[in-house]
Parts: sequence; C-alpha cells; structure tokens
Amino acid sequence: MNSGLLSLSYLIGSVSFIIGLKMLSHPDTARKGNLYAAIGMTLAIFATIFLYTKDGVGLGNHLWIFGALIIGSVVGTMAAKKVQMTAMPQMVSLFNGMGGACAAIISIVEFKHMLHTGADITNEPVMTTTILLGLVIGTVSFTGSMIAFGKLNGNINDKTLPLQQVVNIGLLVLIVVVLIGMVAGFITADSMTMMYVLLIISALYGILFVMPIGGADMPVVISLLNSFTGVAAAFGGFLYDNSVMLTGGILVGSAGTVLTVLMCNAMNRSLTNVIVGSFGGVKAGGSSGDVGGTYKEISVTDTAVLMMYSKKVIIVPGYGLAVAQAQHTCHELEKVLEQNGVDVKYAIHPVAGRMPGHMNVLLAEADVSYEKLLEMDEINPEFAQTDVVLVLGANDVVNPAAKTDPSSPIYGMPILDVEDAAHVIVNKRSMKPGYAGIENGLFFQPKTSMLFGDAKDCLNKLVQEIKSLS
Repeated sequence: MNSGLLSLSYLIGSVSFIIGLKMLSHPDTARKGNLYAAIGMTLAIFATIFLYTKDGVGLGNHLWIFGALIIGSVVGTMAAKKVQMTAMPQMVSLFNGMGGACAAIISIVEFKHMLHTGADITNEPVMTTTILLGLVIGTVSFTGSMIAFGKLNGNINDKTLPLQQVVNIGLLVLIVVVLIGMVAGFITADSMTMMYVLLIISALYGILFVMPIGGADMPVVISLLNSFTGVAAAFGGFLYDNSVMLTGGILVGSAGTVLTVLMCNAMNRSLTNVIVGSFGGVKAGGSSGDVGGTYKEISVTDTAVLMMYSKKVIIVPGYGLAVAQAQHTCHELEKVLEQNGVDVKYAIHPVAGRMPGHMNVLLAEADVSYEKLLEMDEINPEFAQTDVVLVLGANDVVNPAAKTDPSSPIYGMPILDVEDAAHVIVNKRSMKPGYAGIENGLFFQPKTSMLFGDAKDCLNKLVQEIKSLS
C-alpha cells in the first residue's frame, strides 16, 4: 500500500515539475509555475519521509530530518526575503553550489556504503560509474559555483594561469582516467583513497575552469553550472531508483544545457571554450583603454525634451539599473512617455546583467509588459527607425568593439545595434569601463550623449521634467 502511494506521490511531483517549468516560460504564469513545482517537491519530500520503506523498515531519524528541514527552510526564507536584486546572481550561484555539494555528499556516502557491504566495485560497473559521475559533476558544480559567487560578489578577481587550457584539459583527462581505472579495475590502489583523489581533482578543476571567466560571460557560466547540478541530481535519482529526483535532475540539467547553448550562440562563442576555461579570458593584445576621444554630456532637461518629442524610444537596461533599483522608476518613465504618444520598447541582450534573464526578472518585478521586452534579434532591426535610445547602465552589450576590433576580448559577440539610432543617451555614474574591463567607443561617437548620475535619480528627474512639459 505504502509503495503504491509513494509511486503516486512521485508521479504527481514529476508532473508538477514539468508543468511548473512550462509555466516559468512566461512572466504572467511564472509565479504559479514556481508554486506548483514547490508543492510537488514538498509532496515528494514528505512522501519519502513517511512512506518509503526498505525491507519493511521506514526511514526513522525523524528528529534529525525535520530539524534539518526547519533550519534549511528558515535560512532559505530569510535569504530570499532579504536579498536585493543586485545580489540575486550571487544567491543563485550559492544555492546552486549547495545542490552540487549535496549530490557529491550522496556519492561519498553511497560509495562508502558500497565498500562496507563488501561489494567489489569492478563487479558493479553501472552503480560505481553512477556514483563516481555524481561525485565528479557535483564537486565541479560546488567549487565552480563558489568561485562564481566570489567573483560576482567582488571577493575574487579574474585570474588566468599560464597554459590555462592545457591545465584544464589535463585535469579533465586525469578525471576520466581515474574514473575509468576505478571502474575497470586497472587502478589497484585503495578504493576510498582513489575516491578522495578523484574528489580533489574534480574540486581543482571546478575552481580553475571558472577562475579566468569574467565580464559579460558570467551568465553563461552560471547556466552551465546549474545544468551540472541538475545532472548530478539525476545521477542521485538513478542511484536511489527515485523517479521524482531523476525527473527534477533531468529537467534542470537539460534546461540549463539548452540555455547555455543558446547564450553561447548569442555571444558567438563555443561551449568547448567554456569547458576548457578560456571563455571570457582576455586575449593577448586586447584593448582595455586605447579607445579615446571627446564625449559630450547632456542635461536631464534636454534629455526630457528630446525623448518627449520622439516618435519611438528604446530603453536598454543593464546592471546599472539593477544597482540603482530603478526598475519601477523606469516603468514610470515608460508610462509618462506613452501618455505623450511615444512608442516605448525595451531591448534585452541575452547576457545583460549577471545571470540568465536578469533584466527580464528585474523589469517583470516592476510590472513592465512582457510584450515590450524584445530580445536582441527582434529589436536590432528597429534601432535604425528609432529616435532615441536610452542606455541604462549597460556597457559591454552595446560596445561596437565587438564588431570592429579583432583584438578586443569581446570581439565576435553580437551586440545591440544602438549606434544605428538617431540619438543615443547613455546613463552611467562615470566613464569607468564595464564588467569586461574595456573602454566603449560608443561613448565618444558624435550621436552619443552622456547623462551622468544614479539611474534612479536621473529617471525620477526625467519623469518630473516630462510631466512639467506635458
């Protein structure tokens, strides 16, 4: 009876994950989708606690289990409530790393259990491979996510070792050799010792493959690490013959992989370069400060007049908008302009911000219509028919060097073609380079004007100026 109810609970949980993931594809249904998936996960957890039995014996240890659940729930709730949108990428990296760590710990525990039962790991190749792959991928996800957290939080700088690609490829080959050697039996050293060796090599690879990556490439890394955690969880589901864990892991792994490939294509980079650790590394001879010239400033009043008497305005949100928490004020500016007959749209670059979909989440929080958020391929043809482009804290995703400077580290990355518009107004706090650390020639073009100041403050002043002119 319990077995049937447990299977039914897992089926309901799996279906809720699929429905929830589907609903996450649109902001109008994303909240409900997240709730449905959470309900399914809660059902699966409690079904496992109370219905799972092996040889007629249940889990037990309910005090420890519920103690951990309560502590985790309190910490997670507090973190979710207190985190600012600017720190959301760090939190995503941190929580994703915890998932990878859990998968790695499961593999360590099960490998020890396997050896304690007297099993010969060479006689259980499928089980051994599943455990070790979960260990490797979970460890890489954990250490890589922790490095990503440190870099996003400003605690760790980009660092590239000599022969970085050779070192990373060498570590990957070593991981494969050790794993195959343990399964096939041609490595005769103590199994537990070799398991810890594999753990250390995997941890080192996770650190080194994320360490040199920086700039606009970080969203791709977060997505890739997320897919790693999903795959590691799927191995855990296979290991425990747990269908809901397997389904959840497969969904996360496949969704993360697809998103990673899409963002790589959007940036004209290869997934291979991400894996070997050269993604976003500065090329030799790359320009970081050789772009120069004279820039011109524009006042809030002149900006308001220019935008108010335009037919079409496109807003390009960037990380500066998130830092200033100006998404609601930006939406207010949009509404004021539309009341004066101006057509307003938003241009969203696939890697704008610090994590996948960062700008979409930010603007959805301010109730900006999803139909107004246009991806790069949709919006680029419209810049030539646009009167004013307002760039809010974006830098690398509008840098013409990606198209014109072969020595630039972002060369080849498709960008938003804002320079095709009649007027470009860039709102920044200063002329400091963006996250990739390179100068932006757009700022010195004749049609570009710089509006210096905090994004929220400038947008508030713009709204008031436009209202006074109406």
